[in-house]
Amino acid sequence: MYKTIDIDRKNLTILGVKFSDLKTLESTANAIGTNMFEGFEPTKELIQLYVDWKTGITSETDFLAKLYTIYGK
Repeated sequence: MYKTIDIDRKNLTILGVKFSDLKTLESTANAIGTNMFEGFEPTKELIQLYVDWKTGITSETDFLAKLYTIYGK
């Protein structure tokens, strides 16, 4: 079943994670929504990890390592 997630366009947040601009928030929300139809269940932790990676706060190596830790693969 498809669940809604908290998207606040005024404050530029998805599940409380802040985005730099509306365009980035909307493109991310669209990608998340598309994947949710396939069973993806977004969490605040995953969205924050994605934002940190896209903004250069987290390296790709650390990004992948954290994903493996979260999903156990």
